[in-house]
Amino acid sequence: MKSYRIGIDAGGTKVAYGLFDEQNQLLDRFQHPTPIEADGPAFSDLVIESVERLLQKNGLIKEDLQGIGICMPSFILFEQGYVCMTSAMVNIRDFAMRDYLTQRLRVPIVLDNDSNVAALAEYRYGAGQGSRHMIYMATSTGIGSGLILNGQLFRGSYGWAGESGHMIITPDAGLLCGCRNQGCFMSWAAGRYIPQHIRQQAVGRQTTMNLGPDLDCVELCRSCREDDPLALEILEQTAHYIAICVFNIYQLLNVNLFVFGGGMVNFGPLLYDRVRQEFDRYNHIPQSVEFRFAQLKKDIGIIGAAELVREPR
Repeated sequence: MKSYRIGIDAGGTKVAYGLFDEQNQLLDRFQHPTPIEADGPAFSDLVIESVERLLQKNGLIKEDLQGIGICMPSFILFEQGYVCMTSAMVNIRDFAMRDYLTQRLRVPIVLDNDSNVAALAEYRYGAGQGSRHMIYMATSTGIGSGLILNGQLFRGSYGWAGESGHMIITPDAGLLCGCRNQGCFMSWAAGRYIPQHIRQQAVGRQTTMNLGPDLDCVELCRSCREDDPLALEILEQTAHYIAICVFNIYQLLNVNLFVFGGGMVNFGPLLYDRVRQEFDRYNHIPQSVEFRFAQLKKDIGIIGAAELVREPR
């Protein structure tokens, strides 16, 4: 009986793999750095190699698998399993990934956007349990949303409903994002672009941040806790754009539960108290809107990806 599932979470910095049994218990996991420059076939070949290694390590064969779920930070035609564009891995585009993997692995493959998958996981097993509607807000290397409406994951006409990070807030002004537009929320508030904002605004200024090639949000957080003026300025800017993104979604959908996940939640109240304050500054109707942190931590992607396999199709 085919009772095992593999969930794969392909993010902007790492690709994580999880092996689950029929009780949804995580039996094994491993990860490797994301091959940022890989194209569709090269990335898929690495996935195939990693899946085969995971099965061999656990004494399983492909026939033991019910299926493999994969989530990526991509615009994906869900019904076709076709990757149109990937902002964090720009060479993975216009690629029939599901067909490529299915032909080589001979295992059912389900491919979906990473925010959709995280929303599904948190709604069923995490901070969204018991709610009717929920918005999952990914705040990490990228910015995105997963929409749970009336207890169902809403994908839209093609599969990329919830790509809030690529909604445009400063048209044709600001950094160029992997979506090939300037001025989207991701280009202003995502971890991938924050170092560029720091370096731009650091010209001619003193800062405790190390502006070398390893500059990241961890360094920003450290300097914020030391009351570095430039770091706090960048933090305020980031909070401002996340809050506006959340507020616009709230105005559009009138969903009163937002669950925040991704690496930037490690800032904790330092960032999200500011996001809350900014949201409240724009919200003039005193109805309850709840902000929560995701509960599933680093395994949210592999849990949700494995859950895809059990979804009716």
